[in-house]
Amino acid sequence: MTDSTPPKTLGDRIRHSEDLGKLVRQARAEQSLLQIDLAGLAGTGNRFIVDLERGKPTLQLQKVLDVLDLMGLEVIVQRKGIHQHGE
Repeated sequence: MTDSTPPKTLGDRIRHSEDLGKLVRQARAEQSLLQIDLAGLAGTGNRFIVDLERGKPTLQLQKVLDVLDLMGLEVIVQRKGIHQHGE
């Protein structure tokens, strides 16, 4: 299965679990980490990282947040229609 949508960039809105997965994959690559490296640093199994990057919608939220934090990323929730960065 090949996905032709462009990768997410920091600051993009995340509407689907697949969007978050693309962002995590891109951030991991930018940090020169393999999936197994990130799994080891996060104290989770490699399968979790694979599933996260594939956008599996049923992953444990706290584990996802922990991985994001480890990667230097954070989740910001805001009301729809509020734009950041001069959009």
